[in-house]
Amino acid sequence: MPSDNGDIDDMILVSVDDHVVEPPDLFENHLPEKYRDAAPQVVTMDDGAQVWLYEGREIPNIGLNAVAGRPPEEYGIEPASFDQMRPGCFEVAARVDDMNANGVLAGMCFPSFPQFAGQLFGLSKDKDVGLAMVRAYNDWHVDEWCGAAPGRFIPLGLPPIWDPQLMAEEVRRLAAKGCHAVTFSENPEKMGFPSLHNDHWDPFWTACVETDTVVCLHIGSSSELIITSFEAPIDVLITLMPVNLVQAAADLIWSGVLRRHPGLRVALSEGGIGWIPYFLERIDYVYSRHHRWTGQDFGNRLPSDVFREQVVTCFIDDRVGLENRARLNIDNTCWECDYPHSDSTWPNSPEVLAESLGGLTDTEVDAVTHRNAMRIFSFDPFAHRDRADCTVGALRAEATAAGVDVSPRSVVSDVQAPTEPVRILSLAEKVAGR
Repeated sequence: MPSDNGDIDDMILVSVDDHVVEPPDLFENHLPEKYRDAAPQVVTMDDGAQVWLYEGREIPNIGLNAVAGRPPEEYGIEPASFDQMRPGCFEVAARVDDMNANGVLAGMCFPSFPQFAGQLFGLSKDKDVGLAMVRAYNDWHVDEWCGAAPGRFIPLGLPPIWDPQLMAEEVRRLAAKGCHAVTFSENPEKMGFPSLHNDHWDPFWTACVETDTVVCLHIGSSSELIITSFEAPIDVLITLMPVNLVQAAADLIWSGVLRRHPGLRVALSEGGIGWIPYFLERIDYVYSRHHRWTGQDFGNRLPSDVFREQVVTCFIDDRVGLENRARLNIDNTCWECDYPHSDSTWPNSPEVLAESLGGLTDTEVDAVTHRNAMRIFSFDPFAHRDRADCTVGALRAEATAAGVDVSPRSVVSDVQAPTEPVRILSLAEKVAGR
């Protein structure tokens, strides 16, 4: 286990949850001519904030989504402009520099303005246009973003969520391009689609199994967060974010999806792992007490067996979860950096992670830091880079030689901390544009 700077420098880190703030020229090279006038565009508002405009909808880059490099007192929920962000949020070369400075070999980048499951394009008035946008986005992501730095990014595709047959086709198309991960919703019913309990999605699940594609459910991918009260401080919402994936985990276990598709693997992205031991104990208890009258049938297995085998669990900083790793499947547990979001441990991820790795064997450390991610997502960075050049120490040496500066940079003047707690209502008002 890492116990000093030397051990930390020897670690290899692959993150299965980071984010890209899409650059304004995303659609320039990948749309057929007939759809180019319909493409989303970045526009500058009167207050200087820059938003994406698509079919009359304004989609802001919310500040908390791109705070890497800013002092914590400047975090906020206001819409942001590109010049307020660290270039690594939206420029791939700068992102690689920031990964090097953090000692991170590779990352998987979730979308921003299309939303986590591509919901925006699912709202397209003309679904042919929506499908063109999904495919253009995916081609940009695989060919330009990931393709600019082979071995540094795990490709992740968007689905045309409104049609399971189209989803299956896109999964197969992406797999042919070397992409074996796709985003989906933790609760599609919240977006007006059939739930996870419905066989509506079976063509999609089948294609994922056939192509060894992992389905990634990111917190917030249902377009709904856990809100106890609009008057609650926003700390309540942030605290409860992982609860979305607790609910999704229950749906997955009891829906039969995993039993009907035993080769399917689903990742609970940014959900943490500390809650999982109790969850597994609870679903087994419920099954033993109630399955005779509820009709659930796991054969000679328990629900927890299915979860451990098919569900990939992901954490940023979760000492409690790692202390209880004997109750998890350590071979399905992966680490996350979450750059450039406000929960990210950048640029000190190796040091923060090392504090949670106490007691793990070297084999277990390698599993959660990179080997699980490589195996699960069919990703081999060592095919592009010597292993000795992939360590925290080697990558940080590259960043130092390149002069990468990770010191906090203020982008607003006369910053003042709020005199009252920021409340959920203020976020709702901003999202609604009021």
